[in-house]
Amino acid sequence: MRYKALALQTTCHAVNGFSDASESKKAISFNIQTIGKQIRASKTFVGSDLKLVVLPEYFATGFPMGESIATWKSKACIAENDRLFEEILRMAKDNNIYLSGNFYENDHHFPEFYFQSSFIISPNGECILKYRRLNSMFAVTPYDVLDKYREIYGNDALFPVVDTEIGKLACIASEEILYPEICRCLMMRGAEIICHNTSEVSSPMLTQKNIAKQARAIENMAYIISANTSAIKGTDFPAESTDGSSKIINFEGLVLCEAAQGESMVANATIDIEALRYHRHRPGMSNFISRQRNALFAESYAAYEFYPANTWHNDFQKADFIKTQIKVIDSKIK
Repeated sequence: MRYKALALQTTCHAVNGFSDASESKKAISFNIQTIGKQIRASKTFVGSDLKLVVLPEYFATGFPMGESIATWKSKACIAENDRLFEEILRMAKDNNIYLSGNFYENDHHFPEFYFQSSFIISPNGECILKYRRLNSMFAVTPYDVLDKYREIYGNDALFPVVDTEIGKLACIASEEILYPEICRCLMMRGAEIICHNTSEVSSPMLTQKNIAKQARAIENMAYIISANTSAIKGTDFPAESTDGSSKIINFEGLVLCEAAQGESMVANATIDIEALRYHRHRPGMSNFISRQRNALFAESYAAYEFYPANTWHNDFQKADFIKTQIKVIDSKIK
């Protein structure tokens, strides 16, 4: 199978400046509608065989900048049964595409906080994959409530992969591209295309994340479709710091396309799933998956814990993330 995919580089209009939650939700709806129009126009240009669109991280809200967990929950977080998420579902259905994006999510099982979630929606408007970010500096992750999360959702929910007519799809968010174990666990479960929803510093020089994108593609023999924001407007953050670097990388680590600065649909390329599968089935030195000796590493991972699980407690504050990190660093020094 061959088809077109697009890492759509869009401007993020942040909602941090809104003090009223109802006004913030109106702004989120406007952002969603705007991106929906951009997808429609991009498909007209790229072609009717555009089947997968990847959006940047927190594309409709921006990220919390000093807001408390409770404030951000009210202002910027969406539940899957909310009207706003239904608008996101319609973006995929109206354009007959698979759509990947990222948002801050309210989960009724965990009412005290929110998750940062990536998703994949099918062309019929159904959410077929939900991935909660596992490595974050200042947001609660499933790892921070690991025992309860596993009890509710099971182990498979930590590294979800969905089998579709266009390939086996998975998601990661932002800086998680720097942690090779996450992509590796997705590949182990069959992932062929990893949708990378990101909002990252862009530079004409090599950045850590851009190096990591190619490394993850090579070592997992997978496509990486990485969509970055063109700007984050509505905050004191220098708006164009994130501008550029949306790209698609193939299973041999070759950059097939890359957007420059500004809102852009330039990062579109042909995805060839049959070529990927041929590459994975071909014996030789370049078949890195088949040459993995995973049993060699299992004991080390089990024996050497760094950041502990289940750190969430009822009086948890954002400063506790730093306190935990300091404890980890101190313990390793000792």
